[in-house]
Amino acid sequence: MAYSLPAAVSRSVFSADTFRGVDYTNEAGNVEVDKSPYAPNMIRDVPGKVRKCMGWYIYEDFEGPINGRHKLITDRFSLIHAGTRLYKYQPAQGDAPAQKTLLYEDMADARSHSFQLGGRLVIQDGKRLLLWDGETLTPADQTPYVPTLTIGRAPSGGGEGYEALNLLGPRYTETFLSDGEAKAYQLSLAPLDEEGEVEVFFKDDTGAWQKKTGGFSVDREKALVTFDTAPGKPPVTGEDNVKITAPHTVEGYADRVNKCAVGILYGVNGVPDRLFVSGNPDGTLLNYDWWSGQNDPTYWPDTGYGTVGSAQSALVGYCLVGNCLAAFKDSRDPERSVVLRTGELAEDQAAFPVYNTLQGPGAIAPDSIAYLGSEPLFLTGIGVYALTTSDVTGERYQQNRSYYIDAVLKERPGLEEAVAFTYNDMYWLCLGNEAFILDGLQSLAEEGQPYSTRQYACFNRLNLPARVLWEEGGALHFGTPGGKLCAFYTNKRSTLSFSDGRDIRDPDSAGQAIFAAWETPDLTGKRFFKNKNFRYLAIQQQAGVYTGVRMYAMRKGLWALLRSEEYSARYLYFPELVFSKFTFSSDTTNKTLHTKTRLRRMDKIRFRFENDRCNEPFGLMSWAVEYTENGNYKG
Repeated sequence: MAYSLPAAVSRSVFSADTFRGVDYTNEAGNVEVDKSPYAPNMIRDVPGKVRKCMGWYIYEDFEGPINGRHKLITDRFSLIHAGTRLYKYQPAQGDAPAQKTLLYEDMADARSHSFQLGGRLVIQDGKRLLLWDGETLTPADQTPYVPTLTIGRAPSGGGEGYEALNLLGPRYTETFLSDGEAKAYQLSLAPLDEEGEVEVFFKDDTGAWQKKTGGFSVDREKALVTFDTAPGKPPVTGEDNVKITAPHTVEGYADRVNKCAVGILYGVNGVPDRLFVSGNPDGTLLNYDWWSGQNDPTYWPDTGYGTVGSAQSALVGYCLVGNCLAAFKDSRDPERSVVLRTGELAEDQAAFPVYNTLQGPGAIAPDSIAYLGSEPLFLTGIGVYALTTSDVTGERYQQNRSYYIDAVLKERPGLEEAVAFTYNDMYWLCLGNEAFILDGLQSLAEEGQPYSTRQYACFNRLNLPARVLWEEGGALHFGTPGGKLCAFYTNKRSTLSFSDGRDIRDPDSAGQAIFAAWETPDLTGKRFFKNKNFRYLAIQQQAGVYTGVRMYAMRKGLWALLRSEEYSARYLYFPELVFSKFTFSSDTTNKTLHTKTRLRRMDKIRFRFENDRCNEPFGLMSWAVEYTENGNYKG
């Protein structure tokens, strides 16, 4: 008698060997297999692979929150803005201790920015513009440029306009062509200040200006200078021979520039030879910006200003798009959320007319504007957006770039205080005590994404109290709200690189462990309503001097530990030998770790791979699980 054996149940496989960051927007069952609904402190290693984020350490303390770090290109030290004070800071070198020298203690307790212009560093804090030349710090309005308003002026008035009044300083100059008879010389702006010297100069026979110390009187109310003896005719016919400098303060002029909180370098044809500033909190100046003289941060012509978009909508920040200057408006002006201007010469004067306007969500955080590759990114109330150029029409428009984290990002409080920095081809958006990271090396051109032709892979770094960020010596540095200067480790092969908050000045400081995990989406098989029996789970993990992994499975909402492995992926490396973690293995290649699961009659499953040990790296190369599918799920 012949017997027929039942057919063996075929085995199926879920697997992934490419990792494209987190997806916090979709529900776990709809997340694609190359993304994770939960992956704290995991980051791109190489495109398509992930590892635990490297940690950071503390190397200095200041009083007050770190509001800015500034550096002139020729300096070998930094200027640190902490609280309301500005310090010259030289970090420790060899046996030489760190040096902190107080330079100024009347700054705003707010983030500051700096720009190098005309060989000096211009520091902007929203309270008073400061200038640093490498040795001396001075307020810009303390030694402002004195403009010459008119030339060829007759004693009674008139003349040819030459320069505009300086917003930062009250003093102005006018040059006169004397007639040899008039004693009274009328200045343009009245009244003159009650305080402040009125200076008079005559041109001698050699063409040099000589200061006159007496022999004249001043009517400050009428801005009239009267000489005891009429100045003679000019030594050279038609050449001005009398020069008068006087003070005339216009209330609020200096504050228009001093109280601005955002800025950028820009000029004619995109040349960065003028400083543009905006962000004045005065409700009547929300959409105004001003620009400095060419390569001169002490001269701010009162005619050098523009109005950008609606007066009810504030100008939030700037970026460059090619040779154009892009000004970001807040959400109260959606029809002109970005205004593009060009720089050109009009009648030998610099002019910055509007070139185009873009519609879309308004910028929300001035310090969130940063470039990822050639794309300017900025934070809005509904996610991170980019200014892009259409490949077909050449028209500029806005696109969303943070779809995979938007669901959680837009719910975070205090979005206006977010700060961004681009490092290692990644856009780090720091907010509160965490960072949302967009990876410029992993551009995902996927269909069905709203308001976008592509997205960036996203990651989430926790325990990162960054208030300001900068790059120095190839490392990412940041300052904290608590006054600490910190830097990220850069050697991903060293076990010492994987802890947070170690104070390198204290040999007993150990730092905090970094919890890192990669969670799979909900795996439902070919037919979601069928029973699944999961029999075998494997991962490929990067080898490390000290590393390990715990594998979990979620069943009916509860996590169960499947395997805890501490030794199999380790290898021996004598320079970092710790006997409690000793291994004889010298194999530095990736390790395959596996376990039998015996998870039966399930409609779906989710796995998690994690490492939370101090000073242990953790790199994930791939994962796979075998399962069979038969019978209908009955719950």
